[in-house]
Amino acid sequence: MTDFENPAPEPLDNRRRRLIYRAQHRGTYENDLLIGEFVKARIASMSESELDEIEAVMEFPDAELADWLTGRLPIPPHADSPMLQRIRAAALARF
Repeated sequence: MTDFENPAPEPLDNRRRRLIYRAQHRGTYENDLLIGEFVKARIASMSESELDEIEAVMEFPDAELADWLTGRLPIPPHADSPMLQRIRAAALARF
């Protein structure tokens, strides 16, 4: 197989690399896994607006995010967003 048949993926830009790091180093192991794995798996194909949405989600405190993502508490209206719903769906699919 030549390099032309299986090209290496494009390197991620600084913003995407920072978001992966932030998502995987939240402060709680539970959120590191739930948010970090979601972001890492999808970051390369996310649009700039989706990156903005991920950043907004990561502004919420870890304890609240863990409760929302695991379904222990419903997502309150002030925090509800399509991105948070996507992350939650991915997190619940893991269980």
